[in-house]
Amino acid sequence: MALGTRRRSAAFAAGAAAVLALSAACGTNGPAGGSGANSWALTGGDEQTIRSSFEQWNQDKPDHAIEAEFFANDAYKQKIRTSIGAGGAPTLIFGWGGGTLRDWVEADKVVPISELVEDEAALTERFLPSVLDTGAVDGEIYALPNNGMQPVLLYYNKKLFDRIGAEPPATWSELLDLVPRFTEQGIAPFAIGGQSRWPQLMWLEYLVDRLGGPEVFDAVIAGEPGAWSHPAVLKAGEMIRELVDAGGFVKGYNSIAADSGADAALLYTDKAAMYLMGSWAYPSIKDSAPRFIAEGHLGYTTFPMVEGGKGDSANIVGNPANYWAVSAEASEKERAAAAAYLTEGLMNDDYVTTLLENGSVPPLRGVESKLSTTDESDYLSFVYGLAENAPNFELSWDQALSPKQADALLTNLEQLFTGALSPEQFCSAMDATIEQK
Repeated sequence: MALGTRRRSAAFAAGAAAVLALSAACGTNGPAGGSGANSWALTGGDEQTIRSSFEQWNQDKPDHAIEAEFFANDAYKQKIRTSIGAGGAPTLIFGWGGGTLRDWVEADKVVPISELVEDEAALTERFLPSVLDTGAVDGEIYALPNNGMQPVLLYYNKKLFDRIGAEPPATWSELLDLVPRFTEQGIAPFAIGGQSRWPQLMWLEYLVDRLGGPEVFDAVIAGEPGAWSHPAVLKAGEMIRELVDAGGFVKGYNSIAADSGADAALLYTDKAAMYLMGSWAYPSIKDSAPRFIAEGHLGYTTFPMVEGGKGDSANIVGNPANYWAVSAEASEKERAAAAAYLTEGLMNDDYVTTLLENGSVPPLRGVESKLSTTDESDYLSFVYGLAENAPNFELSWDQALSPKQADALLTNLEQLFTGALSPEQFCSAMDATIEQK
């Protein structure tokens, strides 16, 4: 089954937080006592699936054990960038594909999967081709999916919509019309973790796509001069400013960090009506507020269409998945442990079951029959259908771009949201990053 005819790599990173060490080992030598292999991964989202997978693996395969540490998104992104540059990357490197993976490949920091296993096809044929493709560079697979598919959804609080007698917005005009209706009731229309910056990117990505289609960002990726000044980008900037000025986002959003979960909490504590976020938010909400989901208060839908826009309203943005790559600096023993885990531990039956129970959709072929076996069957089928039927699954721009451009994008977008840059100035500033490429 395909995710769509076109794809990008995607990911969203969030603010800093403490490191959580995984110590699921047998014996006295620690979890990696048999191999010396280690991994770094992210807190939140599908953390519990990855964590429990390593715990079980280390019990069953002590000679190939893998020590794991978990970091908040922003802290991880900074740490992995520094560590790879300094030659201190873990054996298994958590990533998103896209421009960052290409940089790692071009710098000889990761090894192709074909160098690790004898039968690469047997290992990779389980995955949906379009998700697997995000872990490839120039046709060579360097990274394997390690969690669920993650399109960005518009979550909403059904109780609050019932309170004002409204339906979730299907168009941009309907979205804007809801803003004063909620603010008059003392309810923030949208929760967002502005301090983390990356949640703001989802708004720009969807609006540009709805207005101009994926071809607009194709031009950016191709390095076409002036690509960021496309009318769709300028108009998207104007629409963002219109929403901000109308009071669309919770007051003080620039002081809210996504890693803390404070943005999602606004939704399930009835302080915000809507929340634009990747589907990784569902497991986190389920963990923090299980009754909110169990009692049927969490709604979800697609991003609204924009009247007169050229983009297909079935297009989605987000993460096809996250990925494991293997460090080129790993020893033979560490590589053997990583290869064994990727072959026997990653996406085995227990792994898939845990993903489904946590509300995530595995990026695997033939998984449809398993979606109906969980309490989240409606939600999981919705997410799978979005990904399967999307004409375009756009990879997050902060990962599709080079790290240098991605940093500039997040900085300039933050200034667009605050009003420090006008839409015209934002476009000009981003055009300069193409010229500097």
